[in-house]
Amino acid sequence: MMKLTRWLVGLVILGVMEGGWVVLAAESPAIAAPAEPASVYKTIGLGAAAAFAVAVSVLGAGYAVGRIGAAALGAAAEKPELLIRSLLFVALAEGLAVLGFAIAMMLLQKM
Repeated sequence: MMKLTRWLVGLVILGVMEGGWVVLAAESPAIAAPAEPASVYKTIGLGAAAAFAVAVSVLGAGYAVGRIGAAALGAAAEKPELLIRSLLFVALAEGLAVLGFAIAMMLLQKM
């Protein structure tokens, strides 16, 4: 039964991927004029900057949440009344990822 389930899941994933390739391979109705090189480099640079902003902020937030979360649960094990206060610090660390995402969205708006 497990092999049948895996086989069916594989078929569904393959079908979704094939449908995506068909959509991507379709020709656009209007052929756009080639963009000037400065515009292309600006778009690539903004995309790379947005990806870097998200990547660094998420990695930093993950590291901070890991360290703060471990310390918070250790403190809460000894003094349960510290749990709410320590979860506040975990939420502040998670805010780093949200800010990185907001910066990336602002960068993508300039494309």
